[in-house]
Amino acid sequence: MFITRLLSGIVLVAGAVAVILAGSLPVFAVTFAISIIGLYEYYRAIGIEKTGPAVIGYLSCACYYAILFMGRQDLTMFLVISALMAMMAVYVLTFPRYHITKIAEASVGIIYPGIMLSYLWMTRTMPDGVVLVWLIFLSSWGCDTLAYCSGLLFGKHKLAPVLSPKKTIEGAVGGTVGAALLGLIFALAMGQFIRESEGAVFACTCACGIGALISQIGDLTASGIKRNYEIKDYGTLIPGHGGVLDRFDSMVFTAPAIYFALLFLVSTGG
Repeated sequence: MFITRLLSGIVLVAGAVAVILAGSLPVFAVTFAISIIGLYEYYRAIGIEKTGPAVIGYLSCACYYAILFMGRQDLTMFLVISALMAMMAVYVLTFPRYHITKIAEASVGIIYPGIMLSYLWMTRTMPDGVVLVWLIFLSSWGCDTLAYCSGLLFGKHKLAPVLSPKKTIEGAVGGTVGAALLGLIFALAMGQFIRESEGAVFACTCACGIGALISQIGDLTASGIKRNYEIKDYGTLIPGHGGVLDRFDSMVFTAPAIYFALLFLVSTGG
């Protein structure tokens, strides 16, 4: 299992490098694919993957990416409200087929993982995005690895004992601080490729720290959903890792965190 997981991880990293360097359009296509697959896995976990509300979710996610591609982010709220209205129409017209909680869960799926993961592509399209987008991976996957090591070495106090007994406060702190240090090292090494290089060290360090902190909420959220529905993994698409949401669960939260952190922390030349 370890070898399989390791090899899959290497392939994922190599794939990420290739796609991001290939340009904005490949990143858009891959992000859209991951969002749709993740949404399907989420709907399957809650037992509605082939129902009317799920179809609305898939179509809404696709429409959202279409308006992103057209540069009409201003229509996002219109889309979300329209999708909610469509969900409610299905709810009342087929009553009592769906409980209101299922409609609520289906609606949440449009944002998680649909809209939230799109910030991976949006970060890539920022000025210097080909460099800055790596902060999402450093923050998410770096925090995951460093939190595990810190917890293994120093962990004593449980972070969420019922939800994830193995996670510790020490691990969470180590993962956050470690990711911030990765951001610092990254900025020192890649600052020459960032236009606003004068503020790059501060921005990258803080953004990675913020992203790492929030990424752990994403990880625990995915675990909570799996526990609620008593499943081990979201899927088997990625050998040794499970489904898309099992591997990208923290990144769903990290991507928007990094994007907005960079907007607030430094001007990226745009």
